[in-house]
Amino acid sequence: MKIRLHDKDFVPYLSETEIDKAVTSIADQINKNFQDKKPLFLAVLNGSFMFTSDLMKKIEIDCELSFVKLASYHGTQSSGEIKELIGLSDNIYNRHVIILEDIVDTGTTLGHLMEVLKTHDTASISIATLLLKPDVFKKKYPLHFVGMEIPNKFVVGYGLDYNESGRNLKAIYQLEE
Repeated sequence: MKIRLHDKDFVPYLSETEIDKAVTSIADQINKNFQDKKPLFLAVLNGSFMFTSDLMKKIEIDCELSFVKLASYHGTQSSGEIKELIGLSDNIYNRHVIILEDIVDTGTTLGHLMEVLKTHDTASISIATLLLKPDVFKKKYPLHFVGMEIPNKFVVGYGLDYNESGRNLKAIYQLEE
């Protein structure tokens, strides 16, 4: 079923079931790789809130959760400029940090966060993202846990927005061409 947000139409792209399978796969890998560690999950707001919530329900290891809010989008385009809205407040010295992202496309926002975290002498930094757009991701750092790779199309739903609308959708929709 097509939906309209502001001035644009979106069509179904990923179902709730497909999303859940990707989240479960990431959780299984993290549970295995960090079973003897106590990682700090660092969720990037606003977009990752649904992914973070569903992932945390599937994490079976001892862990902690914190949030950081960064912004680089305006409408359907990345502005290329990072605005750090809520900074890092936890002591992450010698901690295993797992960054939680809803989507990684150009990697600009993630690159900014990685540079900030590298100054804190962490034990390790891992990245988990529900979605990756490999055609536009050109950064050199590894993405450790990727739910799904998608083409370079604008998507909304499951935390992802178009001008702050659509985050509450249970499935993911793509911009109709």
